[in-house]
Amino acid sequence: MKQDYYGIKRVTAWPEIKNDQEGYAVVYKDGYRSWSPKHTFEAAYQPVTRMSFSAALEALKAGAMVAREGWNGKGMFLFLVKGSSFQTNREPWLSLFGEGVPVSYHAHIDMKTANGDFVPWLASQTDMLADDWTIVEVA
Repeated sequence: MKQDYYGIKRVTAWPEIKNDQEGYAVVYKDGYRSWSPKHTFEAAYQPVTRMSFSAALEALKAGAMVAREGWNGKGMFLFLVKGSSFQTNREPWLSLFGEGVPVSYHAHIDMKTANGDFVPWLASQTDMLADDWTIVEVA
């Protein structure tokens, strides 16, 4: 049965002409190489800089770290914290539930702040409408 698919993957690409047609040579993470016509490629991919919030969110879900070019603080970025389960063994959980109580921690987005702290993050209206999101490489 035929079905439509939507997904995100990070590729390396560069403009390349093939059979007198403009397009892109594409290399996937697993090393697979292909070629795509310009209009097809540009409809499916955007550079890892100057992304929309929706593209940045998909990148987060795929495991990338993202930031806005417009943020003033150096070293700030967002990352996805996957959900987990643990037994309470530290505050504030101990005061709330006692020791050893199972807790299910839902997935969420955290931010590394300019001063190196980590905090839960929520998008502002400005963040959601911005087109200056970029994927960040952290050493």
